[in-house]
Amino acid sequence: MDFQRAARTLIKIILIVILLAAIFPFAARAAVTLWAMRHTYSADEAPERRVALVLGARVYRSGRLSAMLADRVSAAADLYHAGRVDMLLMSGDNSRPDYNEPDAMREYAVSLGVPREAIHVDYGGRRTYDSCYRARHIFGVEDAVVVTQEFHLPRAVMLCRGLGIDAVGVGADYQRPHGYSRRSLTYSRIREIPATAMAVIDLVRRHEPPVMGEPIPIGRGVE
Repeated sequence: MDFQRAARTLIKIILIVILLAAIFPFAARAAVTLWAMRHTYSADEAPERRVALVLGARVYRSGRLSAMLADRVSAAADLYHAGRVDMLLMSGDNSRPDYNEPDAMREYAVSLGVPREAIHVDYGGRRTYDSCYRARHIFGVEDAVVVTQEFHLPRAVMLCRGLGIDAVGVGADYQRPHGYSRRSLTYSRIREIPATAMAVIDLVRRHEPPVMGEPIPIGRGVE
């Protein structure tokens, strides 16, 4: 009987753990989204910050930016021209020789009238966590406007603020709904549920990204 009682107790514990694990991503996403609202602004209302941290996204083989990435760079350029930020930090993936998000982002910003000397690039931004961590610990960013789509902002702002950056968020959704496919938007929103939960775990762990290097504070000769 004792064995049966212990087995039932163990099964209950396992079921509770499974239930909590299933609920956690949804609860984390809801909580972070509500929390981030106080740190999210429109481009016209954004407080001034020294740096706009522009998060990478897909670049096509031709070098053309995806609609979402083009919107992020466009929003950052608007912030620069409006005097809301002094410089742009383009953080994206360059893990393969034939794939380079930051350089494509920089060239697009230049085409929008942002001076090349006001743009800095981070080739190690493979994940949002990596971009925020490297912005603080490699580039010495202490305050920033994080620029990305609205569905991505809660996670991005949480990560940056959790890693020591006085960050606010500005949504870059200029082409929506016509510039983004419905499938792409749906996938991105669903993906944010587990991604936000993982971001919470990342903040608890505080691990270094796979790509680090020597500090190169922005404004001191960063190329």
